[in-house]
Amino acid sequence: MAKRSSKAHLARADRLQNQTGALATAAMAAMDEQLPWFGTLSAQDRSWIGLVAQSGITTFVDWFRDPEAHPSMPTRIFGSAPREFTRVISLHQTVDLVRTTIEMIETTIGDLLPPDDVPVVREAMQRYAREVAFAAATVYAQAAELRGAWDDRLEALVVDAVIRGEADDSVRSRASALGWTGSSGTSGSAEIAVVVGRAPASEGNANVADAVRYAAREAGADALCAMQGDRLVVVLGGTSNPVEIVQRLAHWFGPGPIVVGPVVKDLMAAVTSARAAVAGLRAAPAWPAAPRPVLADELLPERSLSGDGHARRQLATDVYGPLTVGDGVLLDTVSTYLDSGGSIEATARAMFIHANTVRYRLKRVAELTGYHPLNPRDAFTLRVALALGRLLNPEPGSYVL
Repeated sequence: MAKRSSKAHLARADRLQNQTGALATAAMAAMDEQLPWFGTLSAQDRSWIGLVAQSGITTFVDWFRDPEAHPSMPTRIFGSAPREFTRVISLHQTVDLVRTTIEMIETTIGDLLPPDDVPVVREAMQRYAREVAFAAATVYAQAAELRGAWDDRLEALVVDAVIRGEADDSVRSRASALGWTGSSGTSGSAEIAVVVGRAPASEGNANVADAVRYAAREAGADALCAMQGDRLVVVLGGTSNPVEIVQRLAHWFGPGPIVVGPVVKDLMAAVTSARAAVAGLRAAPAWPAAPRPVLADELLPERSLSGDGHARRQLATDVYGPLTVGDGVLLDTVSTYLDSGGSIEATARAMFIHANTVRYRLKRVAELTGYHPLNPRDAFTLRVALALGRLLNPEPGSYVL
């Protein structure tokens, strides 16, 4: 090929430039004819694509005139399109657009340019097309990075709203924008639980969040994830057994306890689960032998001792309250049993009843409260519940369930 700066080449470039309007019109017609999805776009979106096609043809002419003077010209093709362009059509569709435009130019220039110009322009077009393909990939990669950064910020806002108890319809809408359904998990329901633990020390925030979301998805649950200082918060959706899911995620948390809040019905009620999980994490050091993960409700005595009013009321309502109903014999029996050092025989002697009667009553206590006095951990919970119940409701039998 002759030198790019030769008069012949410049004249060829001028002739090509004179045909840019016809080429752009032919490109749009080819897209409409060959790409079925193109006709489904809105008029505004088709207009933007038309501008991109026209920009591509114009920049090709400038690049063809002197490639050394415009080495970065192919990357500027998409400069006329808005950022939303990458959300309107996919990278695959963009490649289809480029291919259709190039094929159109190759078949059309024979009618628009002199025969001697055609092979030179076709050869240049092939080189230029490769550069355009790389430019398109770059644009979509940058858009993906921007979307990823924005999604991370949006996800952090949603999780923060859940923790603060500010979840409303706008928060639910933002969660949906992140792909959250909350009902696509193992139970097929909208059951949600909030999980709180320590953040890992060495991993990047984005890496941990991505890994947690992926692992949760693999386990059959939705997940929203955010770092809050040294705390990692995960909102799990679509599972009635969050502990089973968290066991698969545990290695992404830092050392220390992982607390799972109670299951609630939807994102709007998730603050109840979040409040219990956060209080549980604060109180967990008081139970060094706690399982990992541990349910927040298993930490009720520690939470109540650390000042959690919700845990105190729950113990008084759900544990102490049922024992005061009726003649209060169950309350007297479990109280005497605990004061007797956990001895059934000593309890029987103190109450002047048979040991089997004590065993029967203690079994009834377990059925009513979910805590069996013969289990040391349950006995501790019962003792705390009795103390709280007496403080909050000093008259046995007066408790309203």
